[in-house]
Amino acid sequence: MYSNKDNVNILTSLLVAHGIRHAVVCPGSRNAPIVHNLNECPDIQCYPVTDERSASFYALGMSQALNEPVVVCVTSGTALLNVVPAVAEAYYQHRPLVVISADRPQQWIDQLDGQTLPQPDALGRFVRKAVSLPEPHDEEERWYCNRLVNEALIVRHAPVHINVPISEPLFDFSVAALPKERKIECLPADIQPTTLAHLGRMFMQSKRPMLIAGQPLNPHLDEAVLLVQDDERYVPDFVLYIGGSIVSKRLKRFLRKAKETWIVNETGEVNDTFMNLTHVVQGDGEVVADHIRFLLEDQPHPFVQMWGDLIRRIHSQAVGYEPVYSQMAVVKYFESQLSTVNCQLSVHYANSSAIRLANIYAQHPVFCNRGVNGIEGSLSTAAGFSCVTDDKVFCVIGDLSFFYDQNALWNQNLRGNLRILLLNNGRGGIFNMLKGLEQSPARDKFVAAEHTTSAEGICQQNHVVYLKASNMEDMQKGIVTLLSKESDTPVLLEVFTDASEDERVFRNYYRSLSI
Repeated sequence: MYSNKDNVNILTSLLVAHGIRHAVVCPGSRNAPIVHNLNECPDIQCYPVTDERSASFYALGMSQALNEPVVVCVTSGTALLNVVPAVAEAYYQHRPLVVISADRPQQWIDQLDGQTLPQPDALGRFVRKAVSLPEPHDEEERWYCNRLVNEALIVRHAPVHINVPISEPLFDFSVAALPKERKIECLPADIQPTTLAHLGRMFMQSKRPMLIAGQPLNPHLDEAVLLVQDDERYVPDFVLYIGGSIVSKRLKRFLRKAKETWIVNETGEVNDTFMNLTHVVQGDGEVVADHIRFLLEDQPHPFVQMWGDLIRRIHSQAVGYEPVYSQMAVVKYFESQLSTVNCQLSVHYANSSAIRLANIYAQHPVFCNRGVNGIEGSLSTAAGFSCVTDDKVFCVIGDLSFFYDQNALWNQNLRGNLRILLLNNGRGGIFNMLKGLEQSPARDKFVAAEHTTSAEGICQQNHVVYLKASNMEDMQKGIVTLLSKESDTPVLLEVFTDASEDERVFRNYYRSLSI
């Protein structure tokens, strides 16, 4: 039996019609009719998460793993505001997060009634579409409610917000079946053969063309740009950018020297990252990249070959560089051992230092919340990912990111396929890298949030297997265990390093590079 609320039933029916199969649900009374329907619906699997901020990152991780829309359902009031970090991240990752919030009726907003605030536009520009459903009283209002839900759910490459006012009484579950609702479909734009051919000609006929792909993989480009400096021979005249976030500020500044950029993305958005955008092509960037690679196999381009030679030389130097015990040594060893894992795996890196080390050593796609670069949900995203896949999911994460998001482990959905490599140097290590900040007496305590916290207690209270290491030998043994240990619950290896030594080793790596 379903709720007797028409707008809730219309919404539930259309969620199923649009192929949405997973929902992360948070506790509350006002959203209970929605949660009841989602749980009652055989086509939708629900995952309970108490913390709304963590829940929304769980949904983001599921969306990454499934490559499809995932619901996060919250109650009214400030519960909705807690989803903003994950929604902002999803917006810049172009992930289809569907935020469903219960609400008080409009007439009770700002009347000192509990849990009331203006919700319809609370997520601002971080959602592509925001609608607030009526509580239908006639067929025209039912049509309007249906239309609004359809308008939101046809958006497939960005988060949306569906606000659902619900009048009391809330808990009448007397409707036997969901209504059969009209589904509006959106036909996505495809890159036509003529467009593909034109892009290929533009690339191959340019004197200095460059194909750039952002997240999830762009290894060694930061080092390459550092080495070429102002050498005009390496500056492209035509950049074909297939989207995704780029970690390196140095690379972005370098590509702003190019004459023009054409971007390919599935949303048709204007992302003028390099400040020289001239054309936006709506479509699948991988299709374009595959076409360019095919052309280059048949007819190698000298400029592309020159860059390829440079990247290969840097990779060889990176492999040959033997860092002493440090976070760099940890990530290098971790990446070198991934090939020993005899199962499908997915690797998530948290922000700041972790992802920068991945750009040096990871030779495979990685997931990272680089849409808006927040640290708050990296662990929840990886944990959510692990809930809907049988892959072994690894999360390499720094201490501030981990402790900020420790509620990701306070969850009944987790299994042994989640593995966490925690890099703990007692502070936000990235702040040691920022030139000039060392002059501030506030850096260590207030900016870098210096601390002496360990994850051991957190693991004990959340039934996570805990391992630790403080030297090279224990670290290497710990990583082997992290990769191979059989466990029904998550496994975490906490590696303690010195922040000053981490900084020294990282800087020495860059000094060791040469063309």
